[in-house]
Amino acid sequence: MATKRAYASPLRQQAAARTREQILMCAAELFAGRGYGRVTVPDIAAAAGVSPKTVFASVGSKSDILDRVVDQGVTASGHEEAVARLLALTDPRELLRELAAATRHGNEGQFLVHEAIRKALPTHEQAEELWERATGEYRKALRDVAAHLDALTARPAASGEETVHLLWFWFGPSGWRTLVVENGWSWERAERFLSRTAIATLC
Repeated sequence: MATKRAYASPLRQQAAARTREQILMCAAELFAGRGYGRVTVPDIAAAAGVSPKTVFASVGSKSDILDRVVDQGVTASGHEEAVARLLALTDPRELLRELAAATRHGNEGQFLVHEAIRKALPTHEQAEELWERATGEYRKALRDVAAHLDALTARPAASGEETVHLLWFWFGPSGWRTLVVENGWSWERAERFLSRTAIATLC
């Protein structure tokens, strides 16, 4: 007797994917707003308009959800394309202006993910690992840009590590957060300031 093969409905799969996206989006907003430790799975379910059972079945536990939020953020960052564009530039001033614009775009787009991880640090056992995963490629990208910048400006080889540190100080997540969140600047104002500061210092 032939056994029935499970039929996967494309519409059902699309609906499930939309549900997962909604859960992850709502979870990121809650984690970033309240802090990971103050958010429960029922809170996430209520925000997403589903049952807690659906949250567990679709994404998993609260820890699993944060893990997926981080993965989604890394995938969506588009850093590889941005770095390729930056490394093709030959004018150091243009390079720094474009770096300011690119990192603004990335930090503005990934703001909820970064905030979710930051606020998870006191309570989530693996929050530091998640932060490293979320920013590891970012650091590497700035290191590549720093090497290219030093080559364009004929800066001494000994200054290479300093350039890396300065770019991370200005254009890393903490630099953007200090200006935009802690000081209430607009993203545009922060971009202009960081661009001017980097050009004045390194060019």
